[in-house]
Amino acid sequence: MSIGIAYAGLAALLYGVFLFVMKQWFDIYPSSVFILITYVLSFLVYLPAVIVSDTAFLSGPNLSNALGAILAVTIGVTVGLMLVFRALQIGEVSYVSPISKIIPVFVLPLEVGLLGQRLSALQVGGVVVATIAIYLANWQGTTLLAPIKRARQSRPAQLALLSAVTFAFVDIGKRVLMQELAIAPTTYIPVMFVGVSVLMGPLALRTHWPDEWWRDLPLFLVTALLVAVANHMTLLAFQLQPASTVSPIVNGQAIVAVILGAILLKE
Repeated sequence: MSIGIAYAGLAALLYGVFLFVMKQWFDIYPSSVFILITYVLSFLVYLPAVIVSDTAFLSGPNLSNALGAILAVTIGVTVGLMLVFRALQIGEVSYVSPISKIIPVFVLPLEVGLLGQRLSALQVGGVVVATIAIYLANWQGTTLLAPIKRARQSRPAQLALLSAVTFAFVDIGKRVLMQELAIAPTTYIPVMFVGVSVLMGPLALRTHWPDEWWRDLPLFLVTALLVAVANHMTLLAFQLQPASTVSPIVNGQAIVAVILGAILLKE
């Protein structure tokens, strides 16, 4: 088994736990406040990895392209996080998570069309299986079109689907950063954490914060560690595998979130 696939599998596990704790621990937090606190702490948690790494910071002839790509991916991450967090706030985690992780369905045509990726039958099959699994996860034993009708009428489902499209572009951007531009994870990740925090800052500061929010800082610290490690594992996978391979595995995080939601939240 490729080490890249192993990295993607570990990232899926960590992201699945992250989705669950978003719902379980931070349901009362506005999305902008949650994202700001989490990503500031994620930067601090990840900083030791940056310090001990021997990779050079952004430099050379690809500087402008790298900065532009990092900025675009950072904006995408911010928008996608806000969408999925809002969807989880108003919907069940076991319903929202599978829809928000239909990302590979959009990644496949994007990677083929934009990057000229040649796909194997196994890669196409993986995306098909992931799509069918998400469809079945939302089927309640009625008509075959019932999940589609439910999603069309559900605000959480609509937000989750929009987040999936956003994160599909993010995954393509990560693949470009890691392979075409050869940017190290320890270069991209801290810049992304700072960028998301800066984008969220003005909105979060104008939003009402829960009383005594600082009491939840230990929970935020655990969540930040999940985010930092999961991001690093994901980018290691993108260094070694195409997006159409990594994305279906990483977005298996929905399975973890559904299981945790069913067992611990009785959804």
